Amino acid sequence: MHEQILIIDFGSQFTQLIARRIRELNIYCEIHPFNKLPEISSQVKGIILSGSPSSVTDVNAPIPDIDVMNLPVPVLGLCYGAQFLVARNGGKVERSTHREYGRANLTVERNDKLLEGISDGSQVWMSHGDTILDMPEGTSVIARTASIPVAAYRFTDKEIYAVQFHPEVSHSTDGTQLLGNFTKGICGCIGDWTPAHFVTESVDFYKKTIGDDKVIMGLSGGVDSSVAAYILNQAIGQNLVGIFVNNGLLRKNEYDDVLKAYNGLGLNVIGVDASDLFLSRLAGVKDPETKRKIIGNTFIEVFDAEASKVQGAKWLGQGTIYPDVIESVSVNGPSATIKSHHNVGGLPDDMELQLAEPLRLLFKDEVRRIGAELGVPKIILDRHPFPGPGLAIRIIGDIEKRNVSILQDADAIFINEMKAQGLYDKIWQAGAIFLPVQSVGVMGDERTYENVIALRAVTSVDGMTADWADLPHSFLATVSNKIINQVKGINRVVYDISSKPPATIEWE
Repeated sequence: MHEQILIIDFGSQFTQLIARRIRELNIYCEIHPFNKLPEISSQVKGIILSGSPSSVTDVNAPIPDIDVMNLPVPVLGLCYGAQFLVARNGGKVERSTHREYGRANLTVERNDKLLEGISDGSQVWMSHGDTILDMPEGTSVIARTASIPVAAYRFTDKEIYAVQFHPEVSHSTDGTQLLGNFTKGICGCIGDWTPAHFVTESVDFYKKTIGDDKVIMGLSGGVDSSVAAYILNQAIGQNLVGIFVNNGLLRKNEYDDVLKAYNGLGLNVIGVDASDLFLSRLAGVKDPETKRKIIGNTFIEVFDAEASKVQGAKWLGQGTIYPDVIESVSVNGPSATIKSHHNVGGLPDDMELQLAEPLRLLFKDEVRRIGAELGVPKIILDRHPFPGPGLAIRIIGDIEKRNVSILQDADAIFINEMKAQGLYDKIWQAGAIFLPVQSVGVMGDERTYENVIALRAVTSVDGMTADWADLPHSFLATVSNKIINQVKGINRVVYDISSKPPATIEWE
């Protein structure tokens, strides 16, 4: 078993970022809701208390299931975690007269292991609505900012530390240093969570666990399912049977291209073209959640029909990744489920197959690192994320075969031009959106009244937050010109310059 850091989630939008930063230090960590905590095992070397949208002054403020002050391992409180530790130990915390949000600069009050290597003036990111007014006895302030007297503190007789900023976000320039000081310097973690170790352990585990049984697995051509299949293939070979379903909402030529790629990898994959079935069931459906449920239910139906032909299958392989797991656990605040298309949702209660989820503990960027370690081809590994419901949620309004074809053509022009101009690998995710809006145009001497395509491209590290990509105007002009001239039914192209938050990456 690996050493680990336990993160107690109070509902912060940044909780997954804490875990990602610690994983980047090659230290394994897990996130658990404050009210569903596991026993503290010997592998746990430290505990981090996350931020929260709640105030410690709220009547229903989240309180963890354990006695934080008397744990056998070091503790680090972040933001709400820092305020919680003050309030629970006789200090005074009140709602701020104004929310403290944005960049600030640290002034180091005294040397401490937590702040080793962090200089005066280091930029940090504030995001909290409570203010610490009085510190408990037995504490020592170790840093402040121009606006708050307590930016970081520690308990003098315990290995308990806290900061009122977010070291996990990129705006905190020495945030990784601080988290490294805590996990390695204070908790004594050695950092043995590496891609090579993960691959070896996963392959050995599934080889022993599955043995000669057969595994069936739905494949999408995406990074997650492909890397998961690659691991299982190394463990059990041709006893893994992949099923790739064409729902009619894939990108242009994707069904044939992905099947060729899988066959080239030596994977045992069956292709099922059910596009007419999916599109017939989606006809006239406008609501995005209804679209998702129709697609999910139809996929299960088609998958089950094909899977029933595989004799001796006892396992179901899935490309579930850690954010899917976290977001499926919804408590009062933490990890609210935003959409209903994650792998961990929608499985029947009476399913007799056992689950094989090799990537269940990994974030998206870790999946890519594992894929590179395995030698997964770049054509799959570097592929942009693509939504589970496919183009259904990029067609706003009715899904008609004509609209799907138009969007596939426009999207192909956008993506192919991005690759041709060396922009594709600089973008986290890109795609075209078909809008249910018709606008006036002029082509030649004729007046037109046709649809609008919106282009969306974002930069991101993990998809949790994203900035719109500042693509060259000349590139956008070229793409717009090609789409309008080559895709019949489109006479206007717009570019989405919304960031996440407040927008999401997808439109639906």
